[in-house]
Amino acid sequence: MNDEALLEFVDTNVMVYAHDKSAGGKHQVAKELLRRLWDSGRGCLSVQVLQEFYVTVTKKTRRPLDPEEARQVIHDLALWRTFAPGAVDVLGAIDLARKHDVSFWDAMILWSAGQLGCDIVWSEDLNPEQTYDGVRVANPFRPATGSE
Repeated sequence: MNDEALLEFVDTNVMVYAHDKSAGGKHQVAKELLRRLWDSGRGCLSVQVLQEFYVTVTKKTRRPLDPEEARQVIHDLALWRTFAPGAVDVLGAIDLARKHDVSFWDAMILWSAGQLGCDIVWSEDLNPEQTYDGVRVANPFRPATGSE
């Protein structure tokens, strides 16, 4: 597989850690991952991730971002490939959730990544190294196993 062809989807938790300076080591790891994806042009996300990110970083972190600062981050990330689901995508995520026994919201992340043609979803919420309908989950906060 040509590594240059990989598209990489970023889950909400990774986005939050990248902007939450109180997240310790996870902040640095996530920030570096986003920088790499920005520089390579391979970063992908969804409207769901942007919505969850805004709510989380402005209301639920120890050091919330100012809403205008969070808005600017989302404005910048709008340059990435972004999936905006419709009703048919909700049905697809329901089917994926039932097939793989994952939550609907996790299935929506996986479905969105698949619809964008991503090879990887960066997340700490899903089972690392598991593949869901061709999309592999990787946890950026776990040591590499040699297969990444």
